[in-house]
Amino acid sequence: MKSVEEQLEYLRRGTVDIVSEDELRQKLERSLTTGSPLRIKAGFDPTAPDLHLGHTVLLQKMKHFQDLGHRVFFLIGDFTGMIGDPTGKNETRPPLTREQVLENAKTYQEQVFKILDPEKTEVVFNSQWMLKMNTMDFIRLCSKYTVARMLEREDFKKRFQTGRPIAIHELIYPLIQAYDSVALEADVELGGSDQLFNLLVGREIQREYGQEPQVIITVPLLEGLDGVQKMSKSLGNYVGITEPPQEMFGKLMSISDDLMWRYYELLSDLSLSEIEALKESVRTGREHPKEAKKRLALEIVARFHGLSAAKKAAEVFEATFSRGEVPEDAPEVNLDPGLLWLPRFLKEQGLASSTSEARRLIKQRAVALNGQRLETEELNLEPGTFVLKVGKRRFLKLKVGA
Repeated sequence: MKSVEEQLEYLRRGTVDIVSEDELRQKLERSLTTGSPLRIKAGFDPTAPDLHLGHTVLLQKMKHFQDLGHRVFFLIGDFTGMIGDPTGKNETRPPLTREQVLENAKTYQEQVFKILDPEKTEVVFNSQWMLKMNTMDFIRLCSKYTVARMLEREDFKKRFQTGRPIAIHELIYPLIQAYDSVALEADVELGGSDQLFNLLVGREIQREYGQEPQVIITVPLLEGLDGVQKMSKSLGNYVGITEPPQEMFGKLMSISDDLMWRYYELLSDLSLSEIEALKESVRTGREHPKEAKKRLALEIVARFHGLSAAKKAAEVFEATFSRGEVPEDAPEVNLDPGLLWLPRFLKEQGLASSTSEARRLIKQRAVALNGQRLETEELNLEPGTFVLKVGKRRFLKLKVGA
């Protein structure tokens, strides 16, 4: 096991808050002396996951603790998931059955264990202890925190000041999350920087139940491919961890040189000293930024798809974008000669999510046939073989019969 200072240096990487570092040092010293690993907790929603790289920043920090020999608890909040949103205002969080929660848990494991070591991860559900609580137990839990303190949370405060409703269950949710820390006797809880308030409540509730308060570590919200807003599917600036290798590789190669170093720090397994050495190599011109970016893309794609698939994706990227070649495995479709309405065709072939998106792509001159950008929505096809390119990474071979 590494020394306390070596562990601290490793754990500081890519963090926003550590509350508090002195307490973390004390816990690590005790762990080193007694040989007992720290208990690390991180909670996740029970809804079916569709993870992107932004979600994996937290998983990477969990892995850091695993690398140091500590005990990681992957907590699925199925208790609140089975309650859902009683107000009915949030359609994205409907009540889930026990069967749905268990099925979603399987999907979680298929994705998160691409990062976490399954042998060193304990998957737990908070229904294990919440369903055992009787009414008096629950009232006692609620009595350990005040409404005034709860309204210090920024979103609650704004809604209260503007007269927007706050449902009782919303005030109780942070208490349930806090009690999870009591049930697991957590030494450290991890979460996104936007979860700091809820995590801090856990420290207070642990004190109320006579436990030593947990240390809080928050990680940043990863910027998306645009380098401006946080990574989000709704914003279209994401890299999904289940995306095909070539798609992942191409997206990662599209990020700016500055953003590349941010991704290195939060997503790469390279040490900070190795990243600094690589940065210096790029700064002095010994290595081109593009090569450093390829190294990052190769590492990340290999993590989720294996090294062989990552190398193949790199080869395809090089051939497609550096030498202007068409990928060998580009899909092929046979067509009859004549007029083709391009928006519907792009949607049917999965090259656009809708006809409106297809029309927007054509208007933006992002659709090309044999290298020539298309400006109209109708295409008069004559016999021959053509390559349709949409955006930077999507290709379709067209074979038009006589």
